[in-house]
Amino acid sequence: MNASHQPDPRDRPARLTVGVVGAGRVGPALAASLQLAGHRPVAASGVSDTSVRRAAALLPDVPLVPPAEVLKRADLVLLTVPDDALPGLVEGLAETGAVRPGQLLVHTSGRYGTKVLEPALRAGALPLALHPAMTFTGTAVDVQRLAGCSFGVTAPEELRLAAEALVIEMGGEPEWIAEESRPLYHAALALGANHLVTLVAESMELLRDAGVAAPDRMLGPLLGAALDNALRSGDAALTGPVARGDAGTVAAHVAELRKHAPQTVAGYLAMARATADRALAHGLLKPELAEDLLGVLANGAGGANGSEGGNR
Repeated sequence: MNASHQPDPRDRPARLTVGVVGAGRVGPALAASLQLAGHRPVAASGVSDTSVRRAAALLPDVPLVPPAEVLKRADLVLLTVPDDALPGLVEGLAETGAVRPGQLLVHTSGRYGTKVLEPALRAGALPLALHPAMTFTGTAVDVQRLAGCSFGVTAPEELRLAAEALVIEMGGEPEWIAEESRPLYHAALALGANHLVTLVAESMELLRDAGVAAPDRMLGPLLGAALDNALRSGDAALTGPVARGDAGTVAAHVAELRKHAPQTVAGYLAMARATADRALAHGLLKPELAEDLLGVLANGAGGANGSEGGNR
């Protein structure tokens, strides 16, 4: 970029001072990534001891100050607070006059687009929604994981170039999400990633109960192959007793789970029913085998939702 040319802040941004409001797992990692791209973190806010330690580790020498002071010092402010806290934070910052005209205000919520930033927009801020589709640990490894990470991006038309530039500078890939599609987009990610953690954790516990000494070592190759096959082939990758219509095996599973881990039965039945539906729809589960299988799943619900099997 020509040093004599001062870009419009609505175009590709020049080197910016960066602030973080909410030093959770996401904000410090994004700020550290922007620092690698040449931007300069100047302030962060955090309350808990964990937040303070995280900021110190990922953003050394960056002072911790109140949120209003972060906005005072930074050209680009990352609002990385929980979803439910975001609307109130934006309203409060706008009402107190902390928002400056021309300031880039970026939130990282998957649920919201840019409408949640409307109070700041009225105060002259430039609103962006940049949600990294990644799970964060709160450690330096997160900065490395941003390489190739997709970001769900929502921005006004005049700020699309700025949003794209910031994502690319963090090593990510922008994926444009319409304002009205943000909740569905976020639900899809939660279904795939957050629920996966629950499923894997439950599977590891059951393997330990079955006497497996290293469930992580056993599951690693299996789950890696299953994920790869699913991403490549979708429903065609379905295998196992439900997709085959092995009603007797599924009944044995339910009986064992009731005996050893009753808290997992509801989740097993729900996922088995969903798997059966998809296997039927894609011709993997033979209709003549599906009837017995769905009967097992209905009976496995213990009568509480017995009508589900009939409706199905």
